[in-house]
Amino acid sequence: MRKVEVIAQVLNANDSAAAENRELLSSHQVLAVNLMASPGAGKTSLILQTAKAFAGRVRTGVIEGDVASRIDADKVARADIPVVQINTGGECHLDALTVQKALKSLPLDEIDILFIENVGNLICPVEFKLGEEIRVVVASVPEGD
Repeated sequence: MRKVEVIAQVLNANDSAAAENRELLSSHQVLAVNLMASPGAGKTSLILQTAKAFAGRVRTGVIEGDVASRIDADKVARADIPVVQINTGGECHLDALTVQKALKSLPLDEIDILFIENVGNLICPVEFKLGEEIRVVVASVPEGD
């Protein structure tokens, strides 16, 4: 019997795209932060409050990941923050290739910190690098036992 290493191939392709993303972001001097949390934990609120606190000193941008909606992207846009929506269509995480496409729509020369709000899930996103410098997990106190 022969074993096919599909997962390893998928992760290797993703890692290559993530390295390209990181190089692109670095060339524009953009710090990318991958925010992960359960749905409703406060990722978007954290982004909005951080951008408000940084206003006038640090320019922010956002990539919003969601299975189907653009509710959070609309909130970010109303705060006059450059934002690109990625709808995964059922996937429980973002990957480096979809982030790579989104980066083409952002004014990277006008962004100092890019927040990548991953899909609301704590398990799926962990394996997939996006090209970020930092990973942040937002934990909501009332979640769990």
